[in-house]
This record gives sequence, C-alpha cells and structure tokens, in this order.
Amino acid sequence: MGIKQSRCHRNCQAARFYWGKLERGLRHQLITLTNRYGLSVCAGDLKLLSGRWYVTHSGLLGLARRKRCSGIKTYIVRGLCEPHAWRWVFRATVYTHPGTPGFTGYGDADPSNTSALVRGAELRVAETRAVNRALRKAYGIGICSVEELGSQPFSVEPPQHRRTDPPNGNGLATGQPRLRDKLCLLIRKYELDPTLVKRYAADFCGTEALRDAGRDLVEAFISTLAEEAAKDRAALICKLNSYNQLEEVKS
Repeated sequence: MGIKQSRCHRNCQAARFYWGKLERGLRHQLITLTNRYGLSVCAGDLKLLSGRWYVTHSGLLGLARRKRCSGIKTYIVRGLCEPHAWRWVFRATVYTHPGTPGFTGYGDADPSNTSALVRGAELRVAETRAVNRALRKAYGIGICSVEELGSQPFSVEPPQHRRTDPPNGNGLATGQPRLRDKLCLLIRKYELDPTLVKRYAADFCGTEALRDAGRDLVEAFISTLAEEAAKDRAALICKLNSYNQLEEVKS
C-alpha cells in the first residue's frame, strides 16, 4: 500500500471511529482533502459537523509548515474595533515564499458571533479567524475552518422582526447606513463592474458569497475598495479583471 493510500485508509478508519460510517460523498471529500493537503483526522486537522467537513487552526498551521510558509503577519484594524463592546477586527497576511506578495484575510469577533466558551477572548478569536482565512486563501482550502463558525452556526435565521435590513443587506438594527448602499455608491462613483466587485469581496472576506460575510468584514472591504479606487483606479480595474480571468479558468 502506497503512502497516500495508507494515509487515506487511516483517515477513513479514524473518521468512522469518531463519527460512524460516512456517506459516499463525505468519504470522497475526505480522501480528496487527505491527498491534496495531507490533513489528518487523528491529529485533529479535520472536524465533521452537521454533515460538513471543517479544517482546524492547527490543521492549517500544519499545512503551512509542510509548505514551508515564510511568515504570517497580523494587524489589528483599530478603525473597526470597539473595545468597550469586545468587538475586534484583525487583518492577517500569509507569505508563502520570501519576496512574494502575501495573501490577506480578515477576521472579526464579538460576543454575538462567538461561543460562550471563549467569552472574553474575542480579540484572539478575531486574530485566529483572520489567520485562518489568509491561510485558506494562500493554499486553496475550499472548506471553512472551525474557528470561523459563530456561536450557533447551524441554527436557523433569527425572526425577521429582529432585523431592519434584508438578509443580504449586512445591516444592523442600529440605524446605521446599509453597507450595500455604500458599496453601490462606490461602484457608481468609480464606474466599476458590480459582478467583479462581488467576486473580489467574497475573496477578500473568505466566503463563498458576500452575503455570507459579517458586517465588520464587509466594512473592511468597502474601506479597502474606496482606498484602492481613490489611489489608483487603473490598478484596481486590473485586479478586478483578474477575477474574471479566474472564473473563465474554472469554467
């Protein structure tokens, strides 16, 4: 039995021990994750929650070490933080090789989107989420990390009367301007392609779609987009066009 086959066999056995017999789709996903990234169930690199695979922080760090990651830098985004409310936002940049541009991810945490088990440690949770998103982007990990989950990741949406914005508006019941309106104004002001902006936003936030990102991350994206557009619109257009090329390659 080859090394890869042996690793897959061990992972499947461990998964069956922890979570019972896997459906064919989950087993296939596990084998793919094992072969592609060398993740280990026994080492705690992967978790199965509500029928979906999630990677862990330790699993991502182990992958970075195996890939000889040259460094990770984290920065606190002070303009988006509210220390009195235990609300923190971090930016992390992963450098896969010396002298190359890094991969950036943002992470946010506050008492409303973290478990009671980590209450009081929201700052570290935000930093961990930022690092995880940057690592997932750097190494092409298509599954979410456990640490990015909120306090009730599998619950249904709260009753509609508790919100003042539509589900996709990334708004809060505080009377603040809707983030979607701010983004639309930027798109119109600088004549940007809305579709490409959405793809850039999803990549920036580390989510499948912009609507899945938290308000803090969307705020960070809008701030970054405005800064890039004002500084060098031509460079921003080139960056947006690269997302169109990536989509063509995928298709």
